[in-house]
Amino acid sequence: MISLLNPRSVWERLNDAPRAGDGRSSELIRALNCKIPAPFAVRRFHPLPSAGLDDFSTDIQLASVPEPSPAAERGFDVDQTNHSVIVSESVVVKWLTPPAPLPAPTPDVFAHLTAVGFTATAMPYAAVSRHDDEGEVLLALVTAYLPGASDGWEWCVDEAVADNAGFATELGILTADLHAAMATPSETFPDPVQYVPAHPEPHARALRALREALALIDGEDGAWLMARAQDFLAALDPLARISNVPLIRIHGDLHVGQILRWRNGYAVIDFDGNPTVTDASPFQPAARDLAQLTTSLEHVSQVAIQRYDINPSTAEEWTSTARDRLKSAYYARLGEHGQSTLLDSSLLRPFEIEQELRELIYSARHLPRWRYAPMGVLRSWF
Repeated sequence: MISLLNPRSVWERLNDAPRAGDGRSSELIRALNCKIPAPFAVRRFHPLPSAGLDDFSTDIQLASVPEPSPAAERGFDVDQTNHSVIVSESVVVKWLTPPAPLPAPTPDVFAHLTAVGFTATAMPYAAVSRHDDEGEVLLALVTAYLPGASDGWEWCVDEAVADNAGFATELGILTADLHAAMATPSETFPDPVQYVPAHPEPHARALRALREALALIDGEDGAWLMARAQDFLAALDPLARISNVPLIRIHGDLHVGQILRWRNGYAVIDFDGNPTVTDASPFQPAARDLAQLTTSLEHVSQVAIQRYDINPSTAEEWTSTARDRLKSAYYARLGEHGQSTLLDSSLLRPFEIEQELRELIYSARHLPRWRYAPMGVLRSWF
């Protein structure tokens, strides 16, 4: 039995690193129904569901309640930067490992999307933080569990192998809906769209990515990149002339792995931003998100070739069809929202090239076996 007369004891147990089955994620869900003790804080977005969580419903007038069962917890069978636990097949507790200093983008984005009525995501319930001597840190995010969900590195690769590109229309609509929502004012983001006379940051970042990729990639691939350095510079040049383009808070790391397909459709997740870019302004051209999503379709194609021995010409045709459908649906949907001016299409290819350079940097620093994907894409473009 856990006494509610001493609720701090529940929270102190959450300071240890949680794992699926140890009961701490269940304890957190239970504790969210109680008074939150200092130095912890909870930012709420939607009420927790009652279905499937009967064991965690709490009458705070009681002196004690049954201890939650670790059997209600399970983890995800995927590699994760952070650690997520499914509780009672109803909610997901995403533990930040390590805790992230606040302000962090996700809680504000959750609050904004909730306010403007965007629902094509895992419904956010709460953000849990703790104050310490150095400030406030984000401990966990609590969202809905989406039954039957798989991410795009699974379902989208299957579509490529099956030579089916019909899904891309829905992805284009989803992305346009997200951008239109991000451009809608709320109490959290009262001025969600910015216009600046000049925006030099994207070009400077792209040039840094080019220099870093050229320095890190060796061997035959490195020689190929170096021989085309001037071509890359020319292709990135439009980023040097960004002026009066609408800037919004974008997703920042929008690839197919961030789009779940579940029993009720598609949902975009993980608004933490790009973990490899820490110095970017929160306001960016919408084209950056769209470019990263289209390049991820290119990567899916490369994965299908590498792992499933798909004919390269077939994969290339699939990629072209999927890209065209995604962009056409995106343009049309933005128009329906009255937000066509959000996208400057001249920035798409430069941002796509920058993204491939960043993929090369990531492969060199963290995952060498991934190099084949961005190199395959760049060789097909140049």
